[in-house]
Amino acid sequence: MNKNNFDVIIIGGSYAGLSAAMALGRSLRKVLILDTNKPCNRQTPHSHNFITHDGDAPMKIASLAKEQVLKYATVTLKYEEAITAQKNEFGFEVQTTIGNIYSCKKLILASGIKDVMPDIRGFSDCWGISVIHCPYCHGYEVKGEKTGIIANGDRGFHVASLVNNLTGNITILTNGKSNFTNEQLSKLAVHNITIVENEIVEIEHENGQVKNVIFNDGSLIAFKAVYAAIPFEQNSNIPLLLGCDFTEIGHIKVDTSYKTNIPGVFACGDCASMARTVANAVGSGNLVGAMVNMELTTESF
Repeated sequence: MNKNNFDVIIIGGSYAGLSAAMALGRSLRKVLILDTNKPCNRQTPHSHNFITHDGDAPMKIASLAKEQVLKYATVTLKYEEAITAQKNEFGFEVQTTIGNIYSCKKLILASGIKDVMPDIRGFSDCWGISVIHCPYCHGYEVKGEKTGIIANGDRGFHVASLVNNLTGNITILTNGKSNFTNEQLSKLAVHNITIVENEIVEIEHENGQVKNVIFNDGSLIAFKAVYAAIPFEQNSNIPLLLGCDFTEIGHIKVDTSYKTNIPGVFACGDCASMARTVANAVGSGNLVGAMVNMELTTESF
């Protein structure tokens, strides 16, 4: 096999990609992981709700994962950004920004998603620290605290229903006119959840820790934590280039074996799931590694 030919190329070397690589490495598959080394949680201080690593820094978990995965001699990690991928006679051809071209029989997309930050001063500085996306990942640490939720409509109502079990002091910040149904408004009122429609202009903070949310009329509200439901986009354009199908909200569409609509292409982790947690990324990557190995076995045995 040519040195640039692999059984599997994994685009994305965070939790999902590394988990898939371990499963494949243990089956002696020749694997290349291509990664930009810019994980979406790089400024998050602690990761939670993942047994054996609860409270660890994300970089610590990733560092240990790389150390363990790269002990398998058939697995290679290169810090190169994949920019194109297409079918070739071998299976797939992937090109990186520095001009390297690699081929593989199977391709795993584990490139994650990119959060689209709102035009609010201080928001990105607090993202993943005290402006958070998930009550399962971060909610326990701010239980009982005065909490804001930047969201509206069904999404805002859903987040509020989950956070209500963690604190009795919730304010929904719709950042404009609210669009809750009458039934939703009644339920929010029963739980003493207030709604503020003023436009947000700034999140005042100290080293990423929220102090106040400031509105366009000069008023402000102090919070200890703020949940935010913000849009995202795929971190890589390769799924689009390959012709992958997407869900209505923008994830790569996969079946129960994490196969995309493109034969030989699989997807796992945040790019293909609404469950945006370390545990889910690791679990889906492990399953994808097994499914890809099975497909390679079936084709060659």
